[in-house]
Amino acid sequence: MDDILEQPSSEAPPPKLDDNPDEQSSGDEDEGPDWTKLKIGISRPVIPKRGEKEHEPAAGGESGLQQHVLQRSRNAMFDALRATRTISSKTVSYGIWHPCLARVSVPVARGTHFSSMGHSASRLAKDKGKPTKRLELLPEEAIYLIERGSLFCWKEIDIDLSGLEDVSGAPMSVQQAYAEMIGTEDVSLEKYQVYSYLRRLGYVVTRTVPPTPEYPAAAPFVPLGQPRSSIFERIRSTFSSWILKLFTSAFDWWKPLRLSRWLYHDKNYRHIFRSLRFMPAGHQVPLRQTKEEGSPYKPFYNLYKPPTPFKKTSPSPPDFQIVVINTRTVPMPSLQELTDLFDISPELPIPLPKRPPPPRPAPPPLSWWRAFLPLQRSDPGPPARRPNPFVALRAGKKTVVIAAVDSGNISFFRFMQGAFMDWPMA
Repeated sequence: MDDILEQPSSEAPPPKLDDNPDEQSSGDEDEGPDWTKLKIGISRPVIPKRGEKEHEPAAGGESGLQQHVLQRSRNAMFDALRATRTISSKTVSYGIWHPCLARVSVPVARGTHFSSMGHSASRLAKDKGKPTKRLELLPEEAIYLIERGSLFCWKEIDIDLSGLEDVSGAPMSVQQAYAEMIGTEDVSLEKYQVYSYLRRLGYVVTRTVPPTPEYPAAAPFVPLGQPRSSIFERIRSTFSSWILKLFTSAFDWWKPLRLSRWLYHDKNYRHIFRSLRFMPAGHQVPLRQTKEEGSPYKPFYNLYKPPTPFKKTSPSPPDFQIVVINTRTVPMPSLQELTDLFDISPELPIPLPKRPPPPRPAPPPLSWWRAFLPLQRSDPGPPARRPNPFVALRAGKKTVVIAAVDSGNISFFRFMQGAFMDWPMA
């Protein structure tokens, strides 16, 4: 009876603020957006903020007030979704889709997107006898800009339009762009979905294998290791460090000549385990399986993190290389396929320990002898920290990222190459 007599109000009760702002921000992630905060008819759309739920479900059913508030929220959501998408003419770009080239030429480029998208190509103009440079987009780049409303694209036609220069026609719709461009230049629907997903996250995505010679290729990976010094520098460093160690370290009566470096260089655990091993081990041992021709597990995209400085004309080595597959048609990678991916992947540096190094001991009383060594006057610095073997084993020497697309659902898997040969456990 009380539910029928309730008078609905147009104003919802104000939400109660929690004392702890951290708990409130974490709880807002589980709640839906408050569509009633949107003003219909504004020129600039605003993303709605998340708010509290209207009410909790009750066993006896909803009251009249609850139904009114819920219906008001539904109407606000529908009004917001029915709003017309608009774009400023000062930021929109114009392009022409060339089906014979599978490229989109951009005669009018506006916005900051082209700092990391598109490439310069030399094409022979129809009205000019010499080739000219122009900006071109790959199919996935063009679809991404058309879908987000930053590019108006028209399709090139071979019909004589003399006398109709003022008639431009309607640009390609998103549906037509999908139908025309998906399937060209090795771009499948799954590869475009991965590309658009990473671009929305702020990553810079380029092709691993350049489709044309004019497409800028990424720089090769730099191998790990310090540059080798000259023979004179190595002899000078060895002689100076040996004399310095002779006068600064404590004297040991069991090793008066300090020849343990040359007499016991192969008596550590690594050399002992290597001499006791009777079966070949390690990633250098070739597999008995034959290499599969036409494997789908090949890197397709180079990935650069958002804070990484990117130069479009000469890209630096990528942060990651991604393999894109369709889980409905491609099985799990075999051992040979993973080995082939690891062979072309760069070796990662060993992760450093997070604990600070111990304090250096006080200098010995004979440290004044260092003044007479002209070759060893610089401070050697703090001792190098030993890495944690378990962290290094978990990180692996090389890594491969595979993007598995299952009917539009994208999942990223990382495969690491273990380094158990480099970390003997004893």
